[in-house]
Amino acid sequence: MTDATGTLSGGTLTPADGLTLTRMGYGAMQLAGPNAFGPPKDRDEAVAVLREAVERGITHIDTSDFYGPYVVNEIIKEALHPYADELHIVTKVGARRGDDGAWIFAREPEDLKAQVRENIQRLGVEALDVVNLRVGSAEGTDEEPLSEQFGALAELREQGLIRHLGVSSVSGAQLTEAQAIAPVVTVQNLYNLANRQDDALVERCAAEGIAFAPFFPLGGFTPLQSSILTDVATRLDASPQQVALAWLLQRSPSIVLIPGTSSRTHLRENIAAADLVLPDKEITELNKIA
Repeated sequence: MTDATGTLSGGTLTPADGLTLTRMGYGAMQLAGPNAFGPPKDRDEAVAVLREAVERGITHIDTSDFYGPYVVNEIIKEALHPYADELHIVTKVGARRGDDGAWIFAREPEDLKAQVRENIQRLGVEALDVVNLRVGSAEGTDEEPLSEQFGALAELREQGLIRHLGVSSVSGAQLTEAQAIAPVVTVQNLYNLANRQDDALVERCAAEGIAFAPFFPLGGFTPLQSSILTDVATRLDASPQQVALAWLLQRSPSIVLIPGTSSRTHLRENIAAADLVLPDKEITELNKIA
């Protein structure tokens, strides 16, 4: 929620001891160039967006060294280091970028460990708050075993280089497999108003006290388009993007949001979505989109 000054207030989730996240977070992927590759068009604005996000009370920033690559983490360090105690930076490993911007799986255990250390170095921290193991792709999950990869990250957790572990683009079976190795505090999967294949996993996360962070909450590189969404937004005097974010917040108490933007104006609009309460009638209409 936001108070009269437009500062985020309340609305937190505590999936583990020592980890409390504002449910409205910030996804830093769009601070890089197109398709999360290359430098930003306006680095000063990128720095300003991050600083304003924190000033408005956001304590949950999602990032990865493969955004850019490296560029986004370097901007986060420039903008926010030294980090406030209550600020939690969530990163992910399991991919690298080709010279042409291609997304390349990189999930050998030793490579994953190297990626963790690279994130530590570029962010300028002694340990990472949360590291998500990316298993599937942005298009969906696969059913490959993840014990070896997740076990490598669990080793770094035991060494104190990682405080908490999560998984990304996983099935329910893979979540169970990971939980047999170490506690899982976050699941980060594709989920939004129009892509609800993980409804059961959202419910499971709520039951087990796991934060569910939908990536592409507004559709990603293909923004959500729906006449129903537009009609509801018009009636509520809100933008379609705000309605889509508010729907997610009301969908489950386990959901934490990480919408991304490279604009302070859009950041303010996203934060304002935390104040938007959707009536039951509108929720029923929106549920028809899926």
